[in-house]
Amino acid sequence: MKLLERNQYTNVINKWLGKGLIIVLIGQRRVGKSMCLNLIVKQLKDRTDSNVIYIDKEDHAFSNIKNDIDLNSYLESNYKEGKHNYILIDEVQDIDGFEHSIRSWIKRSDTDIILTGSNAMMLSSDLSSKLAARYIEIPIHSLSYLEFLEFHNLEDSDSSLELYLTWGGMPFLNVLGLDEKEQVTSYLKSVYDTIVLKDIIQREQIRNAPFLINLGRFLSDNIGKPYSPNSIMKYMKSHGENISASVIMSYLTYFVNSFIVYRVFRYDIHGKSLLESNEKYYFEDLGLRNSLVRSTNSNDIEMRLENVVYMHLIRNGWTVYVGQLYSAEIDFVAEKGGKTIFVQVSYLIMSEETEKREFGNLMAIKSNHEKMVISMNPLNTESDYQGIKHLHLREFLKRNW
Repeated sequence: MKLLERNQYTNVINKWLGKGLIIVLIGQRRVGKSMCLNLIVKQLKDRTDSNVIYIDKEDHAFSNIKNDIDLNSYLESNYKEGKHNYILIDEVQDIDGFEHSIRSWIKRSDTDIILTGSNAMMLSSDLSSKLAARYIEIPIHSLSYLEFLEFHNLEDSDSSLELYLTWGGMPFLNVLGLDEKEQVTSYLKSVYDTIVLKDIIQREQIRNAPFLINLGRFLSDNIGKPYSPNSIMKYMKSHGENISASVIMSYLTYFVNSFIVYRVFRYDIHGKSLLESNEKYYFEDLGLRNSLVRSTNSNDIEMRLENVVYMHLIRNGWTVYVGQLYSAEIDFVAEKGGKTIFVQVSYLIMSEETEKREFGNLMAIKSNHEKMVISMNPLNTESDYQGIKHLHLREFLKRNW
């Protein structure tokens, strides 16, 4: 597989080396955490004073490392005095009690540690309780639009964008080839099934696996729609499934912890406070989502556009909310470094009614913060509507905001 230089991640990782903190790369399985780790290994091995100890828990060669005792033994036997030792462990959550071993190794001044993990709750609970503030998390995401173009040797075009909106940014698709539709679909389904099995059903000891699977399909059919555990409970009950709201909340959290989806809270723009109901959910990777969806409808393209805009903001380090302004909704309120932007997403703005809705909601916000509308209007790259930017989706996805 082509090794894509994901500099936006490797540069951040390198900045944290030598700071005495454990570096934890977090993210959904198969989005490229191992790729980033391999890039770092390659860089570190070029240093004459370094000793790289690399453990890949998805490689059978390391199957004998089952717990912290096994891990300590392996590290001790591969540690080298007089060198700077770099310990890199891929999918560390598969080692029972790993935090006990890591806690002692990070105390050594000649050691740096980089871990990857695919379960947010497991990592945060184990690391925070055992290591206090001695770690830093770096989220790794599936390919951005520009990475997708580079990875598949594509030119920026509407057809390339459609491929991205259809197949998503899982790096291994480069090996399969986007023309192999049946293989790509089978691969995406297998990735999703693996995540659900390993990071949810087995880890959380799920008893009602059929309902969990149905809930995943519900999420795929309803990305970008506001709902609560109670509303899902009523919907499921109408389809013959009697599940409590508390169980639904737990299962939703398991999906979030495995990085399959993100839970996005609503923000009261006028009252400047978070609202504690009717969150929205977006998928890490559209390809995985599209492999689950049971039927498409006229709103599906709108859902996909919202999802890809949300993920582009997240990749660029924004904290994102769904905006609420009285009875009107703003698709996204994004904050970073004291800056705020308001974003509306619409497939096509071809009528006065749509124009009034999308731009009017933003104009109602009494704020000087940047406002923009993202659409796929033909012939429009960037324009201005009474001080509000109107960007084509391709143009939005090519910029680092």
